[in-house]
Amino acid sequence: MTTRTERKETRRATYLDVLDAPPHRVAEVIAGTLHTHPRPAARHAWASSRLGGRLDGPFNPGAGGPGGWWIVFEPELHLGDDIVVPDLAGWRRETMPTYPDAAFFAVAPDWVCEVLSPSTRRLDQGEKRDLYAREGVRHLWFVDPDARTLEAFELRDGHWLLLATLVDDAPVSLPPFDAITFPLGALWPEVNPGAGKGV
Repeated sequence: MTTRTERKETRRATYLDVLDAPPHRVAEVIAGTLHTHPRPAARHAWASSRLGGRLDGPFNPGAGGPGGWWIVFEPELHLGDDIVVPDLAGWRRETMPTYPDAAFFAVAPDWVCEVLSPSTRRLDQGEKRDLYAREGVRHLWFVDPDARTLEAFELRDGHWLLLATLVDDAPVSLPPFDAITFPLGALWPEVNPGAGKGV
C-alpha cells in the first residue's frame, strides 16, 4: 500500500501584497513570503538619518568628497521576484547612470546598510543578507544602535567577508566610503560628538 502526502500549496506573495499592506508597516517580499514590520523606532531613525547625512554631501554631489554616488533612504528594491526596503542604499553612477523616475529600483545597489532593530534583526542578518549576496551587492553594513556597533562586509567570491567591527565612537573610514572619516558616535543620540560645532 502506498501513501501519498498531500501538500497544501500556499499562494506566493506579490507586489500587490506590498501595496495592500497597512501604511504604518514596512512590507517586503522574500522568497514568496510577505514580511511586515513597524516603521523604525526613534533611535533607529536617528542612526539611519545621521549616517545618510554623513555620506550624502561627499558622495552625492561631491561636497568635501569624491561624489559619484546616489545615496537613498529606504529605497524599495525589486530584485527578481523579491522586494526589499533597506534603510540606506547606494549606487555608483557607473552602475546606475540615470536616476530612475519610478516607484521602485530594479538595479541592485553597490552598497546597502541595514540598521538593526529587534523586529528586523533576524531577517536583515539572514534572508536579506543572502539575497544581497545573490544579487552581487558589493558592500553591506549593519548598524546596531543598541550595541552601538557598525559591522562592514565586502562580497568576495559570493561570500561575505567581515572587514571591521567598530564600536562606540571609533573613527569610521570603511569601503566603499573610505575617502572620508567620521566618528561612529555621530550615529548615537546620547554621544552626538561636535554638538554645537555644526557637525
